[in-house]
Amino acid sequence: MTAIEEIDTTTRAEMMDVYRSWWLHDARWYQGVAKRFGHAAANEVNAEALRYVATGIGRKVRRHFGGKPARDMEELRQRYEMCADKTFPRELRDIQSAIVDEDLVEIVIRQNFAVTMVRMAGSLEGYECPCTEVHAGWSDGLGVVLAENCSTGCLRHGDAACRFLMRVAPEGD
Repeated sequence: MTAIEEIDTTTRAEMMDVYRSWWLHDARWYQGVAKRFGHAAANEVNAEALRYVATGIGRKVRRHFGGKPARDMEELRQRYEMCADKTFPRELRDIQSAIVDEDLVEIVIRQNFAVTMVRMAGSLEGYECPCTEVHAGWSDGLGVVLAENCSTGCLRHGDAACRFLMRVAPEGD
């Protein structure tokens, strides 16, 4: 094994440790803001920051596809999956997406690392998931206008999975 191959075999595991440390930091940060300024302020700043990051990720994915709009709903679904891959490591999530109508994508999350990290940091009470802001950011970056962006289930509230519906607005809206 060469030195490069050895680095490659340890890099992913080391990066997962870095991710876990930063997400634990984020959860503790949330707890500190909530304690000093209230949960509403912590939730608002958290959602704002995540939407900003998600928009940048959506732009990168759109550039990967030549800056062009998705050809159809299947390609858009794939782009959302790519956004998820660039936002959350596969090892810490279980996310699937499906087209459920001609203009509607559903995202189902059975394992959400953010809820796990916030729970580990002791911050779950008062925490509101910013997932719809993440999906709105991805959509903004991808150049997609949403007519609907809502949660129909949440692990945070004890549901078996987080479920989100994103309906694409008709052209010209």
